[in-house]
Amino acid sequence: MPEGKTENAGWPLGQGVRVAARDGNGLAALVKPAGLLSHPNGPKDRGRSLLAAAYDDRGECYHWSGGGRERRVYLLNRLDSVTSGLVLCAEDPAVAEAVRALFADGLVDKTYLALVFGVMRPPRQVWKDRLGVRKGGGKLRASAGEGVFAETAARLLRSFPARVPVSLLELKPRTGRTHQLRVQCGDRNLPIIGDQTYGKFSWNREHVRGGGAKRLHLHSAEVSLTYEYRGKRHRFEASASLPPEFNIGR
Repeated sequence: MPEGKTENAGWPLGQGVRVAARDGNGLAALVKPAGLLSHPNGPKDRGRSLLAAAYDDRGECYHWSGGGRERRVYLLNRLDSVTSGLVLCAEDPAVAEAVRALFADGLVDKTYLALVFGVMRPPRQVWKDRLGVRKGGGKLRASAGEGVFAETAARLLRSFPARVPVSLLELKPRTGRTHQLRVQCGDRNLPIIGDQTYGKFSWNREHVRGGGAKRLHLHSAEVSLTYEYRGKRHRFEASASLPPEFNIGR
């Protein structure tokens, strides 16, 4: 398939999932809506996952029978279920291995958009923190103060006046830590709207009462990387437009 084509190639896409980009080596960027899992945690989750297929935890891939053969699609990164946007997948295990190595080495450029309460000043910042993660009640929770290093470049795109001002931020994580962006925003009194873990709960309720969407307003908007495959370097870029619920104040 030529580069730039976005057909689903027979993949059983989950509800509301679409293909943003796909190259000739079978590397694809899928756009998932908020509420869908990057992969099922069990058979009961197939109806609310990125692909409507069985998932192999060890191989980190979806699999199903199609066209008289066993099909596999490898999951290359993950988003929290409450986050919308781009997730990368690959059909070829060699492509999957190459791209996973780039993620592990921090060589994938990622851009997120977040709608937050408050106005960031100054409008361009680099956030550097130590994040620790603990597990309780079957859930992971991160906190700033100690742990692994986390860094994000943040930029204010626009703000909307209100009793509690609201801003749209561009966030470029240079590390990939658990709940990194959510914790860093909350720790700077810029809680992401709809965050039920690190957010401002009373402001969330007020936002919904005013007609806002009841979701975490965090969106994986752009991804770009260069990977090697069969002795050649390949550039891959994808973008996912901002969901309509982010477009407030207009």
